[in-house]
Amino acid sequence: MSKSKTQTKNNEQENEASTTLIGWARRSRAGGALKLSLHTEAVTNCHSYTTADGTAYVPLIISIAALRRVLDGDQAVTTISQFEEN
Repeated sequence: MSKSKTQTKNNEQENEASTTLIGWARRSRAGGALKLSLHTEAVTNCHSYTTADGTAYVPLIISIAALRRVLDGDQAVTTISQFEEN
């Protein structure tokens, strides 16, 4: 059973309401790579976590459904976001 476009759109809007835009993902013109463009100030302002070995990471998210549409050529770009901490 597949979701209707309205249900999918509502779910995407709910997810976006609790995220901060960090950048964009698009397919390269040759189609063999995924290009990520991150806003440097937005990344600097992101929350991060540190692993036991002292390495810091910034957790980001991309919708798998939207990424699939980009890779299939049905959509030009999709967002890269971070969940907002409350």
